[in-house]
Amino acid sequence: MNAHTLPRLKALRLAACSLVPIVAFLLGTAARAQDGKPIYLFNGRNLDGWYVAVQGQGRVAAQNYFRVEDGVIRTYPDAADGSRQPFCGLITEKSYHDYRLTLAYRWGSKKFAPRALPDSVRDAGVCYDVRGPDVIWPSSIECQIEEGDTGDVWAINTRATSIVHPDNLNFVTLKEGGVETTRGDKHGFWRFLRSNCYEVPGWNLVEVTVRGDSATYRINGHVNNRVTALKTWDEATGAWQPLTAGKILLQAEGSEVFYRDVVLVPLGPAADGP
Repeated sequence: MNAHTLPRLKALRLAACSLVPIVAFLLGTAARAQDGKPIYLFNGRNLDGWYVAVQGQGRVAAQNYFRVEDGVIRTYPDAADGSRQPFCGLITEKSYHDYRLTLAYRWGSKKFAPRALPDSVRDAGVCYDVRGPDVIWPSSIECQIEEGDTGDVWAINTRATSIVHPDNLNFVTLKEGGVETTRGDKHGFWRFLRSNCYEVPGWNLVEVTVRGDSATYRINGHVNNRVTALKTWDEATGAWQPLTAGKILLQAEGSEVFYRDVVLVPLGPAADGP
């Protein structure tokens, strides 16, 4: 945690939630940095190390879709509320494997067509294990960021396995009656629902821990999803192969959203036991 991070953390204002558990979560994340040296994917000044892909356009200049303002990444910075805007991804130049990724997000006030209707929820997300061409959306696994649904899993042209309730497909444990379920295919979008909604007004903290072909999601310190047996289709072999590495992508999906404190901590060797 650098000198620029602490002032921002002290400035968090969570309108309907005590600050104490959020600070405790951040301190816990910092304490785990001994697994590896933290990599600050977003330096707070510019978008060095990232590039932008736009729906139907491929790789483009970032300024119209993602901009750094006051140490925060803002989506659609110049777009008028209600205007039609393409979906976009802010993508790391490098690929990563075996890490703990944390970031903070909050919603802005603007919504854009085709999601500008009054009853449309604000939508975004963070994708990992991103592979293939710069299209929207590339093959990957997503941790959904959406009003009321933050922590859902999307398998995008990929395959994943989770433990879900047999009736509503929400993530639960085996002891809670969960059933191991595999979803996904070479093409399309496949969803696993979060166990609970832990989103609060203001800034929210997302933690995605990826080890090998498995991932765990925490929202504001609460585990609310797990997936295993992540797989990608290999055309060369004509078979599913473990999905264990790839780029990271922050979504702009028709909503004004702000991102900050995007930090990746490489994981050390796996501990023995479950």
